[in-house]
Amino acid sequence: MTFVRQVLTVASKDLVLELRSRERLVSMLTFALLIAVVFSFALDPTVRSRDIAGAMIWITIFFAGMLGLGRSFGLEREQDTLTGVLLAPIDRGAFYLGKVTANLVLLLIVDIVLVPVYGLFFQIDLWGQIGGLAVVVGLASAGFVALGTLFSAMAAHSRLGESLLPILLLPLLIPVVFFSARSTQLLITGRPISDVAGSIRVLLAFDLIFLIVCTMVFESVVEE
Repeated sequence: MTFVRQVLTVASKDLVLELRSRERLVSMLTFALLIAVVFSFALDPTVRSRDIAGAMIWITIFFAGMLGLGRSFGLEREQDTLTGVLLAPIDRGAFYLGKVTANLVLLLIVDIVLVPVYGLFFQIDLWGQIGGLAVVVGLASAGFVALGTLFSAMAAHSRLGESLLPILLLPLLIPVVFFSARSTQLLITGRPISDVAGSIRVLLAFDLIFLIVCTMVFESVVEE
């Protein structure tokens, strides 16, 4: 079985299981929409929502994403099947990238639902910048999931479990949070995509670094 086939097999396994239970996706969507509703009521009427919408969107995406990542290895932990998976003739890097792919698909579904909801709640016209927003959201989500999947595997082997994930993950995500929120804010306020080209390149660089480093160290994480 080729490396790519192994990645797709792991990803499809996770997505099929999620399609049957819908546990993670429903909880992520519900949590994200509730945060959006809370922001819509809590925002001071004197504050222009357009000026802080970028930060609100990414706070919601990242916390909803951590809720899903916390359950990424939940099935393997609860049924003690991770050892069996690791004994299978599959590359550890392929196993990690398969998990990343499945987690990214779920997070992008949340993104696709959530961003228009923010546009509706806060009366922001997003369609004029939909191309730039799609690039920023896709790259930032990929970097978040790449790093989050590795730390989710670490948290699954800890007694603290899911509560350990944000403690490990958030400090390392600060650059991704900064550049994604900044780029989203500029695009929402009508700036052209050329103004965020530098931030997009930085997000792409972080994605590549996270994917390469996490793939290399994943085997050590899951075998300890």
